[in-house]
Amino acid sequence: MAVQAGFHDDGERLGRDELAALQLTRLRATLHRAYERVPFYRKAFDKAGVHPDDCRSLADLALFPLTTKADLRDQYPFGMFAVPRSEVRRIHASSGTTGRPTVVGYTDGDLSTWSDVVARSIRAAGGRPGQIVHVAYGYGLFTGGLGAHYGAERLGCTVVPASGGMTDRQVRLIEDFRPEVIMVTPSYMLTLLDEMERQGIDPRTTSLRTGIFGAEPWTEEMRREIEERLDMDAVDIYGLSEVIGPGVAQECVETKDGLHIWEDHFYPEVVDPLTGAVLPEGEPGELVFTSLTREAMPVIRYRTRDLTRLLPGTARPSFRRMAKITGRSDDMIILRGVNLYPTQIEEILLRTPGLAPHFQLRLAREGRMDTLTVRVEARRESDTALREAAAAGVVQAVKAGIGVSVRVEVVDPETLERSVGKIKRLVDLRAPGRPPTP
Repeated sequence: MAVQAGFHDDGERLGRDELAALQLTRLRATLHRAYERVPFYRKAFDKAGVHPDDCRSLADLALFPLTTKADLRDQYPFGMFAVPRSEVRRIHASSGTTGRPTVVGYTDGDLSTWSDVVARSIRAAGGRPGQIVHVAYGYGLFTGGLGAHYGAERLGCTVVPASGGMTDRQVRLIEDFRPEVIMVTPSYMLTLLDEMERQGIDPRTTSLRTGIFGAEPWTEEMRREIEERLDMDAVDIYGLSEVIGPGVAQECVETKDGLHIWEDHFYPEVVDPLTGAVLPEGEPGELVFTSLTREAMPVIRYRTRDLTRLLPGTARPSFRRMAKITGRSDDMIILRGVNLYPTQIEEILLRTPGLAPHFQLRLAREGRMDTLTVRVEARRESDTALREAAAAGVVQAVKAGIGVSVRVEVVDPETLERSVGKIKRLVDLRAPGRPPTP
């Protein structure tokens, strides 16, 4: 598709030196705010023997301790807030499926900043004022739906707050309202595509021309499939509730070469997942963020567990890029001595005829041996012979490409349970507390 040049706001027009000066000013203010107003950070800084005044350059941030999701859970519900609760205008929270939820709060200023960075993201993705944006992220405590919603309104778009589920109705709304932009998880976009075809609609005839996909890792193979089936630009958006929500980084439609981080609001580092040491630009590791403008809940060196690397800016030269997320440090599977990530399996599934990219990995233990079963949904047109051939092909491809033996179960479409448009990728059925078998 032809790419329309986009308007750049004041932050996007900063030179790299101007940006670094702004970052340092905001970083020092954030460190002081956290130390003076959040007991958790005062205690953590004191224990590490550092004070906000020790930050004289951006590199000095490495002197400060890392923050983990467990730290946030331990301060449940409002222990991480840097303002009185009465100044908090909205509260979001994670699902809490693995323990206490992580709670995040927003002042009026935070909500305005959030709207600004999502509006910037939509514009960088190709969206324009006046267009209709179909938001199919889940609403509620999950930050995806409301974050996308207010950002699209800030840009001057018309928002359809479809949320998740009721797939047949969503297709009808897309047909009737004719939105140009859709914001949704990539896996649910493929579900919508399947439903369009089930209803006899050619997806390429719809009005959709820009897809902004996030909330889960996705591969270049999935991008190609979506763009070919829909005749649209498919771009990546990144965010996480603990930092602000969607809008932390955005892939630009001009280049589609990784996500530009809005560094005037969020300072990125990549660290060694085991040692926590900061890695040079270009080296793969775990992504860490420090908020620079959050009021209600500043976060200092928050470990995202997402694996990526930092690269120089291209479409937005002042802002560094992060490569597509390759997986999570806590999602890595060690199967009989071999490390693998769900995205590696996804790439194989997308190359295999007859299979949809909706899958789940199930770890179990038989005797003293760990086993991995790949449960994957078939495409609607797949017959029994094609399913059997696909399963055998995946087994062979995983063995050849990754070096482990797995089982593959091809199930009917829409069999795997979804939550907020996403499928839980990894289910560990092994006895709790037992380490993986080498």
